[in-house]
Amino acid sequence: MRAVVQRVTRASVAVDGKTVGQIECGLLVFLGVEVGDEKADLDYLVGKITGLRIFEDVDGKMNLALLDIQGSLLVISQFTLLGDVKKGKRPSFVRAAKPELARRLYQEFIEACRGINVPVQTGIFQAEMAVELVNDGPVTILLDSRKQF
Repeated sequence: MRAVVQRVTRASVAVDGKTVGQIECGLLVFLGVEVGDEKADLDYLVGKITGLRIFEDVDGKMNLALLDIQGSLLVISQFTLLGDVKKGKRPSFVRAAKPELARRLYQEFIEACRGINVPVQTGIFQAEMAVELVNDGPVTILLDSRKQF
């Protein structure tokens, strides 16, 4: 699984012009599921994302995690994170999981975060979405459950 995590002061997602999810202070997570991903990949990202110490403490140092600040998540499914452009300029998405697996792990990721009392808003799986955000910092972190970066 891959994730692009952005610290935000606010973020929202709309489908067909209607807002379907929005948060204030927290993290916007673009989540991509790869062929072969399983529960261990999901558990790794849930722990890493909710425990990232990228929020400022009283001394202005990035020392607090999402759970510490009682922040929220906005989780957006994004298969294009698995795009491979090593050959040519048109991305290949052969590493992206089929929709059935991707939907299941996306939903399980959301439920796992909610299970540790993180408020979660979402987009709509496989929908065309418009995402708006105010990146705080800016802070953007790339994560891969296979630790490729």
